[in-house]
Amino acid sequence: MSEDLGHLANAVRTTCQQVSRRVRFEANPELAPHHAGVLFKLLDGSRTPSELADLERVAAPSMTRTVNCLVERGLVSLSGNPNDGRSKLVSLTDAGQDALEQTVRARDDWMMQRLAGLSEADQEILRAATEVLNRVLDA
Repeated sequence: MSEDLGHLANAVRTTCQQVSRRVRFEANPELAPHHAGVLFKLLDGSRTPSELADLERVAAPSMTRTVNCLVERGLVSLSGNPNDGRSKLVSLTDAGQDALEQTVRARDDWMMQRLAGLSEADQEILRAATEVLNRVLDA
């Protein structure tokens, strides 16, 4: 039983990772996945580059390069941090918000195209599996 559960755990984990990776990389080639990840982190408000680096689990210099690229593209803006004069705050711009909305639409469209090719029975299995996976996340 334990060996079967181990195989299932590995299969579910790797399949979820592969689906996630495919949708992130193929759905919107104009916005790199790591750029989208940073933009999503700014939906709740401004953050410092250090906070973003911690959230994204990358080194501070790497996040600085990412933020600078996003600033150049007009997707984020930098402003002074009222709580710490030595740091900046990174904020989502209207163009950044638009890019995120386009990314979500593109990811949903990518997935819908694949789901549309499945039978009703397979789609129903995925509905049930989604509910189960959500319970796994909440456990």
